[in-house]
Amino acid sequence: MLDQEEQMHEASPEEEAQAYKLEPKVVASVLYAVEIDDRARLIELMEPLHAADIADLLEQINSFERSKLIRLYDMEFDGEILSELDESIREEVIAILTPQVLSQAVRELDSDDVVDLIEDLEDAQQNVILDVLEEVDRAAVEQALTFPEYSAGRLMQREVVMAPEHWSVGQAIDHLRNTPEEDLPDQFYHIVMVDPRLHPVGNVTLGKLMRSKRATLLKDILEETFRIIPAMQDEGDVAYAFNQYHLISAPVVDDEGRLIGIITIDDAMAVLDEEHEEDILRLAGVGESSLSDRVIETTKQRLPWLAVNLVTAIAASMVISQFEVAIAQIVALAVLMPIVASMGGNAGTQSLTVAVRAIATKDLTGSNVWRVIRRECLVGLINGMIFAVVMGVVGIIWFGSPALGYVIAVAMVINMVVAGLAGTGIPILLERVGVDPALASGAFVTTVTDVVGFFAFLGLAAAVLL
Repeated sequence: MLDQEEQMHEASPEEEAQAYKLEPKVVASVLYAVEIDDRARLIELMEPLHAADIADLLEQINSFERSKLIRLYDMEFDGEILSELDESIREEVIAILTPQVLSQAVRELDSDDVVDLIEDLEDAQQNVILDVLEEVDRAAVEQALTFPEYSAGRLMQREVVMAPEHWSVGQAIDHLRNTPEEDLPDQFYHIVMVDPRLHPVGNVTLGKLMRSKRATLLKDILEETFRIIPAMQDEGDVAYAFNQYHLISAPVVDDEGRLIGIITIDDAMAVLDEEHEEDILRLAGVGESSLSDRVIETTKQRLPWLAVNLVTAIAASMVISQFEVAIAQIVALAVLMPIVASMGGNAGTQSLTVAVRAIATKDLTGSNVWRVIRRECLVGLINGMIFAVVMGVVGIIWFGSPALGYVIAVAMVINMVVAGLAGTGIPILLERVGVDPALASGAFVTTVTDVVGFFAFLGLAAAVLL
């Protein structure tokens, strides 16, 4: 380890820059500095790292190492690290921080980041953070928490740069220069123009502001794309609007249309990423889990859908049991029937993934639903016919029975067509009845393809071969 420390010191600037990616050797060097209580070396190693990288580091190490690192890092701890931390260990980290460090860290954050930080904490820890905020910031955060979870009101930040619609470019620039730094957002992209009743009427980009002459009126350089977000709008719809209309920021209004905050593209894209990740995890039946979750928590998340899978497997087994006589007389059926079910299951999963993604992005609507279903069924038919020929030949060569080859070929076509239909239709039906298609579709599609595959193959075999 000492040799490694010396190599870190002797590295060239290019090697040093590469080393400060969150690679195993960087983590090892940080942990060694913590082990020997070398605070100066720890700060030196951590200083080049982005807050997101430090958060990743804290998530990768165990609780003992995490506690010791945080205490040694002390006042260098940045509020952005808390924002980047996984929710599963955020409470633990907050409990380790001293009141002084926590106070300094939280005060560096914008109001939307503070809301995101505390909304999933227990009441006791929420109060700890609220108590270290200044009165104005605390009031803003408490008001944001009154909005429903996953709404635009929770997502927005209160720090907004606004200007009356009659102002000129020069007045706006002078206003920005004369406003105390702490009263401005850390990052902003637009000046929101408002009427006398604080209703937003347009956006002026900073680029146009800096390019225009001082005498130019703000209303003459308004951005063409302008969207107003109601505070009660679902954050998923907000993220969709940002992605669909290429927004950089958008004002948020209350029920009376008055400006109360603003949402920026980084927050909207974070929501989009979270929804994509959530869909992927739910398709696998593992819920909202992370690598930092404990064994009991992970078990509880996965158990219900494994139970559902068990029920569906029993249903498929009951179909098989109806053909015990045929299977007993023709052993080849037991060898070949998993192939039919497996191919149908894979085809159904492909259609299911496409459908769930299209529903999430609002690309699959009432106007094109039947066209998409027809397409998936035709794809299933064509693929089924191709693999039917393959399996028909395999059945003939392997078991010397042309009739068996015909049976598995027909069963393959039937199951692949049904897989395309189920993979697209089931998510649509679940979405129509208010059930998350990403969460529940997989079990139903698998059941359909297993039951239909076994029934088609064994039923045809019993009718033709016996």
